[in-house]
Amino acid sequence: MRNDPFSPAMRLLAWAMHGTFLVLLAIALARSLRDGPVLAGGLLLGALYAAGVVHGTRHRPRPGPARAWLALLTAGWAALALASPAYVWLAFPLFFLYVHLLRLAWALPGVVLLTAAAIGAVAWHGDGITLAEVLGPSVGAAVATLMALAYQALYRESEERRLLIDDLVRTRERLVRAESDAARLTERERLAREIHDTLAQGMSSIILLLRAARRDLDGDRDTARDAVRGRLAEAEQAAAENLEEARNFVRELAPPVLERSSLTDALRRITESAAARSTSRIRFEATGTPLPLPTDHEVALVRIAQSALGNAAQHSGAANVGVTLTYLDDAVVLDVYDDGRGFDPAAPATGYGLRAMRERARALGGTLTVESAVDEGTAVVASLPVPGEAG
Repeated sequence: MRNDPFSPAMRLLAWAMHGTFLVLLAIALARSLRDGPVLAGGLLLGALYAAGVVHGTRHRPRPGPARAWLALLTAGWAALALASPAYVWLAFPLFFLYVHLLRLAWALPGVVLLTAAAIGAVAWHGDGITLAEVLGPSVGAAVATLMALAYQALYRESEERRLLIDDLVRTRERLVRAESDAARLTERERLAREIHDTLAQGMSSIILLLRAARRDLDGDRDTARDAVRGRLAEAEQAAAENLEEARNFVRELAPPVLERSSLTDALRRITESAAARSTSRIRFEATGTPLPLPTDHEVALVRIAQSALGNAAQHSGAANVGVTLTYLDDAVVLDVYDDGRGFDPAAPATGYGLRAMRERARALGGTLTVESAVDEGTAVVASLPVPGEAG
């Protein structure tokens, strides 16, 4: 169904014109009841008009058939107007049809000729032409033409409004789809970051611990049992923590390490846990006066620390790793640095970790800087602005 506010008015105008034709035809038929051929011609003219109206309501009228139908109506009217003066006034709805179905350059001359024909038919049946007989068809032609022009203007405005509404509806549907796609991509990115910083890092820690346990089994059999037992205990703890992380990010809760503890304590525990699973010496330090931070800031810093420590454990081969949390007046800065093998930051990235860390920092209006060189270690610096009112 068309969403067209002008359709009722346009239908009313159209049916008013059709009703006028039927009323005038009924009067003419009543006045020609005693003239069989004229009555039959009037009925045929009515049938022709009704057929055109029915076809036009079911199908969009095409110019060629519509003009042919109008020509047949005009010829039938002319014949009946010459046969009986009762049919002369059927010219009034024909005026409307001329303006509606023909281009204005053809419609106006046609209306003039039809008006002249109506006046001529009146004169044909009378003794002469009076002023009233001239004014009647002329005024009728003028009124019908103005009504038809108003109808056309209303129709054009209706079509423009309909096309505009259709375009707006399509645009709204595209926007809804775009917003849905954007929301899906955002959620996918969020899940990718969470999985990388929790499940992936936890699995990597478990793999490293199990490899270390296998190396212990290959060593001195007398001391292997205690060493393997310790590695397995650490792997079990890492698996339990990883499971808890997975449950919490599915519920979109804060990391377990932040529950009932400050950001400083959470980072200290992360550092101690990483040190217990690594051959590197890892230390944590906090400087400055701690500031209250929003939960999303604390979560971002914890995730960045976990990811950076995971990268250091897997890729750096560092002997020493340091984690520093610094509170400034308007920002909080997290540094994770190591003295490992380093890499070329300008080289194309092959992993997801650094990109995920940058996205976390950028989402909160912060920055993430990576400084590294081959055989010179790596430093990851995340800086987040402190909101005016943290909550």
